[in-house]
Amino acid sequence: MRVLMPVPDRDFDVTEVAVPWRLLTDAGHEVVLATERAGTRPAADPRLLTGVLFGQLGAEDEPKRFYQQLTEAPEFGATVAWADVDVTGFDGLLLPGGHAPGMRQYLGSAQLRAKVGEFWSLGRPVGAICHGVLVLARTEDPGTGSSVLAGRRTTCLPKYMERTAYLTTAWRLGRYYRTYPAYVEDEVRAALDDPGTQFERGPRELTRRGTASDDTHAFVVQDGSYLSARWPGDAYLFARRYLDLLRAPSGA
Repeated sequence: MRVLMPVPDRDFDVTEVAVPWRLLTDAGHEVVLATERAGTRPAADPRLLTGVLFGQLGAEDEPKRFYQQLTEAPEFGATVAWADVDVTGFDGLLLPGGHAPGMRQYLGSAQLRAKVGEFWSLGRPVGAICHGVLVLARTEDPGTGSSVLAGRRTTCLPKYMERTAYLTTAWRLGRYYRTYPAYVEDEVRAALDDPGTQFERGPRELTRRGTASDDTHAFVVQDGSYLSARWPGDAYLFARRYLDLLRAPSGA
């Protein structure tokens, strides 16, 4: 199967791109990266490769290895343009996240949202993690004028995580952890018809992450063919559950 993964030119999250790419590719699926302009060779947030602050808070070793493998794969330099994507040619859509300033190109693109809306209407598997959920929250359902998430159960980067990361690093990195003035959770909740019942924050976590062999500290929310997750610590479980969606009849 073919899975579309849009990314910005720079600053996407290492783990949220590399782990799903690796697991999907190992399962025999084709992952097609899409950037604003065709042929762009994108780049992850460099701080996540070296450590955000004093060598800490970055990606774990295995996702960094996966990212290195991705940069050496043919598809990394063969990106398609958002505007040129024929969504009917894909079986799934994955929307990764990231919080550094370069993400605004992707999170704020009306052109990308138009394509995401087209794919959403097909009813095929859509996965979004962390800030990637913002793309869906901002995508309008042409039939209702509301967000495509209006009637869906979802999670995203919880406010307590975003706030803690910002307060911990602001003295050195400024607004590095605040992509927009509004918190991700606040914007996503505002897109829902009933955020009190539809938004799921998950167990409180700040440092413990799910791994390739242990989902104890990971959390995802599935609503039909839509799957969401909170942060890089959910990436392995997110990728495996997304694989299950691809295998299910009609993504059900």
